[in-house]
Amino acid sequence: MSKRNVIVQWLGAFLSIFLNGVVFGQPSDRVALSKEHLVVVNKEYHVSVNGNDAGDGSASRPLRTIMTAANLAMPGDVITVHAGTYREQITPPRGGNSDRERIVYQAAKGEKVVIKGSEIIKGWERAGNDTWVVRLPNRFFGKFNPYDDLIRGDWFYPTPKERKYHTGAVYLNGDWLMEAANQEEVMRAADVKNPLWWAVVDSTTTTIWAQFKGADPNKETVEINARQAVFYPDKPFMNFITVRGFTMEQAATNWAPPTAEQMGLIGTHWSRGWIIEDNTIQYSKCSGIALGKYGDKWDNNNTESAEGYVGTIHRALAFGWNKGTIGGHLVQNNKIAYCEQTGIVGSMGCSFSIIKGNVIHDIHIRRLFSGAEMAGIKFHGGVDVQIAHNHIYRTNMGVWLDWMAQGAQVKENLFHDNSLDIFLEVQHGPILVCNNISLSGQSLLMNSGGVAFAHNLFGGTMEVIAYDDRLTPYHKPHSTFVTALHDNPGGDIRFINNLFVNKGNARQYDNALQPVVFSGNVYTKGTNQPGGDPTRTLSKDQQAALKDKTETGELYRQGFDAATGLVVEGNAVYLDIAWDPDWLKAPKRKLVTTEVLGRAIVPGLPFENTDGSPVRVDTDYLGRKRNIVHPSPGPLEIVGSGRQRIKVW
Repeated sequence: MSKRNVIVQWLGAFLSIFLNGVVFGQPSDRVALSKEHLVVVNKEYHVSVNGNDAGDGSASRPLRTIMTAANLAMPGDVITVHAGTYREQITPPRGGNSDRERIVYQAAKGEKVVIKGSEIIKGWERAGNDTWVVRLPNRFFGKFNPYDDLIRGDWFYPTPKERKYHTGAVYLNGDWLMEAANQEEVMRAADVKNPLWWAVVDSTTTTIWAQFKGADPNKETVEINARQAVFYPDKPFMNFITVRGFTMEQAATNWAPPTAEQMGLIGTHWSRGWIIEDNTIQYSKCSGIALGKYGDKWDNNNTESAEGYVGTIHRALAFGWNKGTIGGHLVQNNKIAYCEQTGIVGSMGCSFSIIKGNVIHDIHIRRLFSGAEMAGIKFHGGVDVQIAHNHIYRTNMGVWLDWMAQGAQVKENLFHDNSLDIFLEVQHGPILVCNNISLSGQSLLMNSGGVAFAHNLFGGTMEVIAYDDRLTPYHKPHSTFVTALHDNPGGDIRFINNLFVNKGNARQYDNALQPVVFSGNVYTKGTNQPGGDPTRTLSKDQQAALKDKTETGELYRQGFDAATGLVVEGNAVYLDIAWDPDWLKAPKRKLVTTEVLGRAIVPGLPFENTDGSPVRVDTDYLGRKRNIVHPSPGPLEIVGSGRQRIKVW
């Protein structure tokens, strides 16, 4: 066959596909061009509350349930869900083949799609005071009854110790009631700010009592948890799935420790390359988004220790924990709220992921139970994770990076009204924390080394743990491969070009075990006052190893009150701050770069970007170019002087 005939046949085939798929609107065989190759975009399935699962999923014959579409969808397919409320759990049976051949679940553009893990309940009867009661046959719940499912797991601490908590919940017009300690408590007159529910499950019936002060539950919308999750695969390695544009809420999630399977209201279940974007995710009993660990026979089984977690890590490495197989998710522009454990959780499965542009609030606020795994974002094994430009407030902790966040970057985030903004636990670095606004009462809790704090606005106190004898891993660069274990002496910290305001205080680093560098920082009224003595619990040998801190280029303006605070106007947040023109006077500050930051001591590695390129902090919180000759202190390049109001969200 001649070369000309080959070309003619190829063009003819392409034209046929193009005409059939695009001009005549066939749902299959639509073709898009890529710079590298032709990408086949397969079928689009439509789902509608007015659809029928016997339909073909076309726009004219939509399906009724998302799960029916999920069972049909193959790599490259798109599932478009139209306006309405869907009460189902989506368990995707398969993922995509690559980043270019995903399975996409999306809300139809401009339409509000709500997916709930709850069911509406009627038939309530008044039981006395503000309390009503309903009785449901156990078959109503199928295989999973959240009122018979106890919250449990490693590092979960009931309060008090003997109290039992369940994954069930009751909602009145969208907001949840809290579980009572006993039936007597729920029968009392309701506290309008804290209404309660209580349930008893016997061999045939689930009985639920709930307080509805001033409301008839049969005339209002009352819902109860009925499903463990809203969107969650039942097996690992479901890769390259996109979920966008939904409101997902009301799920009976259980506790998600780092040593066991981590299920969120939506979760990736030990997979690679998900995109979770533009969703509202709220009212999960424990966790909102889970990027974490798979389950095995070791779950919650004598693993509640540092040694136990080291064993978990070794098993995870054997089960595929590496950059080519696990993690690499993009979680962006979501609103995550009203979760009693975490907004986003992940043990190792979160590695190499980007978490950006999210609003996370009201996490672990009720605090009926406690534990060691609660935060707006709580990651173990966050290798090369980027947590960037998120707004995190009203949480117990904003960001808690626990073990193995080597190469992580926490940058351009807005923290306020948290009990604590950032906790870095038993890390060896390198970790870069830059361009953040931290205005809660406590900015940092640290028992880690190998960390650089650059161009942050610190308005809260800092607590430093001088020494932690746990042996925790460090890795080869940009890898999950464990090089060795090391203990955690305090220090090996850099504070460069930060602005300390209000009660900002880093003086607990005066007596760190390893070197601490302070350079180009500005201290205003009320800041940097002497802290506690972190050496008082150290042995004589440890005290003999103490290193002096070094400080260069600092600017003390203890008489200047920056009077820094936040003002909320509608959906916008403004920073009120007074700029002092002296902050831009000599001594000149250095631009923060890989060269300036040096190497983290324990792993011996430089501070790099997650792709291995050099660090260069040459833009500010708002993305504006910095003065590279003499950058301003703090997260914002200073324009003018005096009191200013700057939109920061």
